[in-house]
Amino acid sequence: MAEKESNRRPLATRSAKWANWLSAILVKSKISPNQISVLSIAPALAGAWLLLSSPLSAGMLVLSAVCIQLRLLCNMLDGMVAIEGGKQSKVGVLYNEIPDRIADSLFIVALGYAIFLPWLGWLGALLAAKTAYVRVLGGANGLAQNFAGPMAKPHRMFVLTLGCLIGAAEVHFNGSNYALTVAAYIIAIGSGITCIARMLAVARQLKAQ
Repeated sequence: MAEKESNRRPLATRSAKWANWLSAILVKSKISPNQISVLSIAPALAGAWLLLSSPLSAGMLVLSAVCIQLRLLCNMLDGMVAIEGGKQSKVGVLYNEIPDRIADSLFIVALGYAIFLPWLGWLGALLAAKTAYVRVLGGANGLAQNFAGPMAKPHRMFVLTLGCLIGAAEVHFNGSNYALTVAAYIIAIGSGITCIARMLAVARQLKAQ
């Protein structure tokens, strides 16, 4: 991961002691930031497989929520190891973006199939990718990359995590999955709004140059 500070997603958890401890361990190891980025696909695959399991159980949904957080942990640590640890590479930007898009799509598409609305999963995944596309497009035109929401990656994963945890209780006590359906709609609609907001912000900044 080879990002400039102005093109780095702001995360409060980077300053946490446990995050710095984990980062320091990884910096001393032979693992590279790019390998950590690719590794983030593994929990996404596992989480998607759990969401696609039928019938869904409370335990599967809790484990899927854990997989989402593991994916985000990898996404945070790759940058910390690269920048704070001085292990940046010339192709880091590719490893920073491409595994993210794969992991996002795996989770969101699987969510659509889990609620028997595959079109909604595919739409959510497409719009999620578009939010990143607009962000990177702004960066390619000399602007600081815009990580604003309302449905940026951390927000999408928060909604999905919450949907899985509430859904786990719902499946256990009621046998329904309304929480997952609501989460899927929030992700799709919110990602669409985020695309529009970021496009308008890029347009304003380009006109002001």
